[in-house]
Amino acid sequence: MRTDGRLDDRVVDAVLAVAVSAVVGVAIAADLGGTRSPDAPAFLFAVGLGALMFVRRSYPVLTLAATVVGIIGYYLADYPPIGLAIPVAAALYSAAEAGRTRVAVSVAVGLLVVTTAFRLAEGDDPAYLFGFEFASTVGLMAAAIALGDGVRSRALLAAEYAQRERRRREEERMHLAREVHDVLGHTVTVISIQANVAAEAVDDDPEAVRAALGVIREAADGAVRELRATVGLLAGPEEHDPSRAPVGSLRHLDDLVRATSDSGLPVDTEVEGTPRALPSAVDVTAYRIVQEALANSLRHAEATRATVRLRYADDRVVISVADDGRGWSGSMDESGGRGLRGMRERVALLGGELAVDSAPGRGFRIDADLPLEP
Repeated sequence: MRTDGRLDDRVVDAVLAVAVSAVVGVAIAADLGGTRSPDAPAFLFAVGLGALMFVRRSYPVLTLAATVVGIIGYYLADYPPIGLAIPVAAALYSAAEAGRTRVAVSVAVGLLVVTTAFRLAEGDDPAYLFGFEFASTVGLMAAAIALGDGVRSRALLAAEYAQRERRRREEERMHLAREVHDVLGHTVTVISIQANVAAEAVDDDPEAVRAALGVIREAADGAVRELRATVGLLAGPEEHDPSRAPVGSLRHLDDLVRATSDSGLPVDTEVEGTPRALPSAVDVTAYRIVQEALANSLRHAEATRATVRLRYADDRVVISVADDGRGWSGSMDESGGRGLRGMRERVALLGGELAVDSAPGRGFRIDADLPLEP
């Protein structure tokens, strides 16, 4: 069985075609009246109605029109009556399922008006016509249209759900990509600087080489832990499993500051208020802002010192990272690249505010205000 659903559709259409031909054929064979007895063309009409089910998906309106024309031609030939709703029900259902509900309703109403007027003109009993047959015909037609419209509605809901799921998975992939970018960006910067230190000291200062290699090893180990934890966030639905808690957290700020200082950029840390556990999204975002800001200072600023300030308020945490480097000119978004854009996106998702200030000769500063309840 094919997985794209086409074989299933063909099977459904084949079953529907056989059912339509069989029901109409039985009604014709019952020979309940008319001046012309059932013959080969009458039964060919039944087969033709069934055959229309194979094109109902591609041409629903054409299928309905051909059914109506066939029914009118059948009755004009004065074959035995087979009712109105039974031969047209499948075509009405198909039109409604294809989203042509108004067309189906219009055709049903038109058929009812025309056939009722014609039968009254021929002298049919109004009491029987309106008291029994008309009501049953309307009920069957309405049921066919309602069923088709219901099937379409369910299909649309399923498609909308699938679209939301695809969007959610895409957002998860983008989130993961940002996490990996933040982790690798800072780690590669530290490793690159320490590798240069080791290369310059390899002949004259073995202790400096060993210290640089130690920092490289620590940075690499930390990156591996963070990557493992980041990927683990998508491994299952358990949101509170401590084994999968993200490593990117202000709890690890001291390690980040130490690695940056060991790479040649001394960092001062100032904390105001009482440190406490933060919501996971706020905690990770705060850590990533500090990480990205220090990585930029290491890579681009030519700074001699940086300062990280944290202020814990009742309903928010305020972060400030500044250095005394050469500063940037031009657009901050262009200068900061993906890292700064990623910070803005993270802060915006939490309902916070982020400000960047820099100019040539007066360093770089980033301030973020993150509410604890986005």
